[in-house]
Amino acid sequence: MSQVSMDQQSIEELQQSMQKGEFSAVELTLEYMRKIAENNQQGASLAAVIEINPDALFLAEAMDRERHRTGLRGPLHGIPVLIKDNINTADAMHTSAGSMALAKSYAGYDAFLVRKLRAAGAILLGKTNLTEWANFMADHMPNGYSSRGGQTLNPYGPGRLDVGGSSAGSGSAIAADFATAAIGTETSGSILSPSSQNSLVGIKPTVGLVSRRGIIPIAYSQDTAGPMTRTVRDAALLLNVIAGVDPDDAATLTSQGQILDDYTAGLTPEGLNRARIGVVKQFFSQLNDSQNQLMQAAFDVLRKQGAIVIEDLELIDPEEGDAGYEVLIYEFKSALNAYLKELPHHVSIRSLQDVIRFNEKDPERLLKFGQQMLLRAEATSGTLTDAEYLNARRRDLHWSRQQNLDRLMAEHSLDALVSPGYFASSIAAKAGYPSVTVPAGYDDEGMPWGLTFTGCAFSEARLLQLAYAYEQATLHRQAPKLSYRSEN
Repeated sequence: MSQVSMDQQSIEELQQSMQKGEFSAVELTLEYMRKIAENNQQGASLAAVIEINPDALFLAEAMDRERHRTGLRGPLHGIPVLIKDNINTADAMHTSAGSMALAKSYAGYDAFLVRKLRAAGAILLGKTNLTEWANFMADHMPNGYSSRGGQTLNPYGPGRLDVGGSSAGSGSAIAADFATAAIGTETSGSILSPSSQNSLVGIKPTVGLVSRRGIIPIAYSQDTAGPMTRTVRDAALLLNVIAGVDPDDAATLTSQGQILDDYTAGLTPEGLNRARIGVVKQFFSQLNDSQNQLMQAAFDVLRKQGAIVIEDLELIDPEEGDAGYEVLIYEFKSALNAYLKELPHHVSIRSLQDVIRFNEKDPERLLKFGQQMLLRAEATSGTLTDAEYLNARRRDLHWSRQQNLDRLMAEHSLDALVSPGYFASSIAAKAGYPSVTVPAGYDDEGMPWGLTFTGCAFSEARLLQLAYAYEQATLHRQAPKLSYRSEN
C-alpha cells in the first residue's frame, strides 16, 4: 500500500495523486474500506454505511485500466462515492430506505443520477444509512435511526451530538472520511441538516435540476437529491455530473436551458464582493448565545469580503396550514405506491399498506418509535384529488414564493438569503428553491454549524460562488478526531 496520505483529501487532490501514480483507484477503495471497517460497526461506532458494494474493487480496477489505456472520463474517474440507501442501484446492493420491509429488495434499474455517476467513472462504494423512510415514518424518530441500519452517530460527538437527518449516514460517512463524496436526498432539510451538523458542504438543488427517477419518494413536489462533500468545489464537481434532463422525470423538463456545463467555473475568492445578502430575523430566534456569536462572526466575514448585508428582514407569517405537512402526507402514499409497484417480482411489498402490515407483525423490533406518519398517509385517498391537498399545495407555493422568498429577493435586490444550518429549509423546500450550506464553525458544545445560502430557482451557480468565497475566507472545517490505525 502506498505511503502517500489519502486522508480527508478532495476530489481534485485524489485525482492528481492517481494521475501521478502515487496510488490507484483500487488502493484508494481499499483504504476507504479499511476506515469503514474500523469505525462503522453498528452498536460500536458510527453505523454510517449500511452496505458495501461487492463490485467496488472490480469497478476500481476497471477504472485503473481505463485510465492507463484511454485516459480520464472526467474529474470523478476512479473516485469512490457513497449513495444514500433510498436511491436505486441495479447491482448486488439493496435499496431499502432503511426499512426491514425492503431489506431484501434489489432495484430493477439504476436511478438516473446513478447512471450519470457510472458514466462519469465514479465507483459506487456502498449505501449509507438514513432516518427510516427518509424521516417520514414517525413523529419522534431520532435522526439517523433505521430498523435496518441502526443508529448513525455524529463523528464530532458520537452519542452526544445530533447527527442530523435524514441523510445522516451520508453526512457522518463523509465527515469521517469513509469516502470523499456522497449523495443525499432532501424533501425538507435532509441534506442541509446533516451537512451542517457534520461540518460539510451540502447542495439542496432546485427541484427538477436533478432527476427524481429511481429514488424512493416522499413527495413529488419537494424531493430532490444533491451532493454532500467536504468542500464547495467538490460539491460543484458532483453537481456537474448528476444534474440533467431526464425524459422519464417531468420535473427535469423545467431545467432545460438552466443547467450549466460547469458549476466550478464561477468559483473565486472574490465571489462575495458587492453581493447583496439578506438576513431574516426569524431564522435566528432559536439560537443560543454561542450559536449567535458564530452567526454574527459569519456576517462580519461577509462584510469584510465586500458583501452588503441587509439584516432584520421579516417573513410574512404563514396562514393556518401553510407551514404544515399536508402536501407531503397526501403525496407520500401516491408516490410510494407508484414506486413499490415498479419493484421486481421478488419483492412482496407492493404498497404503503403492505409496509404498515409488515411492521405490525414485529412491533418490538420494527416499531420502536411507531409509524404515525405512515398511518396518516395511508388514511388519505392517495389520488391527489382531495380539496385539502389541492388547497394546501396552492397555499404552500403562494406563501413560500410570492409572499416571502420572491418578495424579499426582489424588494432588496438580493443575491441570496442566509440562515443558520437548516433553519430555512422548510420554506425553500415548499418553494422548490435551492440552498447551499457551508461550514461556519463550532459552538460551545462542539456541534458543527453551517451558514446556508438560499436563492431563487436555478440560482445554484451564484449560491456556490457565494459559499466558496465564504469558505475560502474562513476555512472553518476541521476533521473529527477518530481513531484509525496506521497502515502497516
